Amino acid sequence: MNILFVGDIVGKVGRKALSENLTQIKEKYDIEFVIANGENISRGKGITKNHYDFLIKSGVDCITLGNHYKDREDIKNYIDRVDKLIRPLNLKEDFPGVGTKIFYKNGVSIRVSNLLGLAYSKIPVNDPYLEILSVIETDDSDIHIIDFHADATGEKKAFAYALKNSVSAVIGTHTHVQTRDAQILNGSLLYITDVGMCGSYNSILGTEINSVINRIILHDETKHFEYLDEDDRLFSAVVLKFDDLTLKGTEIIPIYIINKRG
Repeated sequence: MNILFVGDIVGKVGRKALSENLTQIKEKYDIEFVIANGENISRGKGITKNHYDFLIKSGVDCITLGNHYKDREDIKNYIDRVDKLIRPLNLKEDFPGVGTKIFYKNGVSIRVSNLLGLAYSKIPVNDPYLEILSVIETDDSDIHIIDFHADATGEKKAFAYALKNSVSAVIGTHTHVQTRDAQILNGSLLYITDVGMCGSYNSILGTEINSVINRIILHDETKHFEYLDEDDRLFSAVVLKFDDLTLKGTEIIPIYIINKRG
């Protein structure tokens, strides 16, 4: 079984990157199930119902979130009514939705879990390791993939090694920069520190360059981050390959595509 994990989709340019690449990637790698991180899809922060519908119509089977999980107010109105969206599991606050879910595809049960890291987090969260252990104790899925949405590279890798005998894949998200450490841990756990993003290539993490410089470098707090409607488009993802008989991970393939505008 081949599963595609698409990195953080950032704004309009990210949506365009998904639209022009997803179908051909699914065909090329014989993809049977698609996971995409959608926490930045709506103008860089959060996900609206319209953009949830866009992802499902585009061929995404499961949407994960991250620290921007509640930046769009309408999410509270629809998250419990849709069946392909999961928010971080280890939130301290009482928030609607679920943080882990089993999906079924071609006779295979696929659990997807979404967790926030502890390092540098401004959001109160429970310990992600202890939280996922409570899920693993009773989990009987064939494949278990974790979207670990975190800042620190060391935390991501330590988290993966701690779970090397318990889950199928730990895929890092959040930093928007694809790392070159895709590998198999302990013979079967598929891992990458960060899968990267889908968004504006000539940007700072998907955000318009000057708006970031003004706010971060020049310390102008009156300026806000802006997002381009047109640019060269970056599509970042990984293909997760599992043996059809044992359902153990056999290969992780990074994808990094730049589509020129025009």
